[in-house]
Amino acid sequence: MTRVGLVAKPDAKEAQGVILRLLDWLGARGLTVVLEKETAGLVPAAAVTAARKSDLPGQVDLLIVLGGDGTLLSMARAVGDCGVPILGVNLGGLGFLTATTLDEMLPALEALLAGGMEIEERMMLGTRLVRGGQPMGEYLALNDVVMTKSAMSRIIDLSVSVGGRHAISYRADGLIISTPTGSTAYNLSAGGPILFPTMDAVVLTPIAPHTLSNRPIVLPGAQRIEVRLLVDQEVMLTMDGQVGVPLREGDVVEVQKAGARIRLVRFPQKDFFSVLRTKLKWGER
Repeated sequence: MTRVGLVAKPDAKEAQGVILRLLDWLGARGLTVVLEKETAGLVPAAAVTAARKSDLPGQVDLLIVLGGDGTLLSMARAVGDCGVPILGVNLGGLGFLTATTLDEMLPALEALLAGGMEIEERMMLGTRLVRGGQPMGEYLALNDVVMTKSAMSRIIDLSVSVGGRHAISYRADGLIISTPTGSTAYNLSAGGPILFPTMDAVVLTPIAPHTLSNRPIVLPGAQRIEVRLLVDQEVMLTMDGQVGVPLREGDVVEVQKAGARIRLVRFPQKDFFSVLRTKLKWGER
């Protein structure tokens, strides 16, 4: 490992100081640092190479993301199939993905250089929007793909096929298609199950379904899912809650496991259940 990329949440109050500390620490160990362009704007006096977010993964051997889960999700889609490992350092709130604390940041980097960190692979979802038989766009998501009505819309009708066969019709406020990584995000809030993050699986969770027997269902990751919008209403397709596309009646959203996998760096002793206990306060009264 010789080149390290830094990406920070721009409005995080600690970001500037943490970036300067990392520049000193990495530079002292002979590592070249490349800053994402917006991140470089936080330390204008630093004489460091900058790159656009989309170009950064191809120029480095490791990405350090400073912020919350939203910052890491945005970077994960930019990484795509580059395979660059990501160390997420929490400067935000809950932080399931950015589970490394500021106090742990430098020890984590020391351990990584010494080969003492684990790299955990997570599946992503590839999504294609088809309108009138023509592809309109393709997207990646690490957490989830969501179809949801606007605030003023009525309940929406969705027809879902799995593996090329009709599976279920939903009348609901929307539908969440979640990876195991995203199972602790919107899926959890909507009553869906928590999945172990390295599983090869997908969760379908309806949002406020009209039929109470419409429960979340877990599918094998290899299954191809197609969702058709059956109503002419204001409905949005969103990826990771960050990329949004308006849908029209008859649109088909095709979702399947992406070829790309995201690689997250973590301490061997900080397993998924320790994160759940910390973040969800399991075991506390």
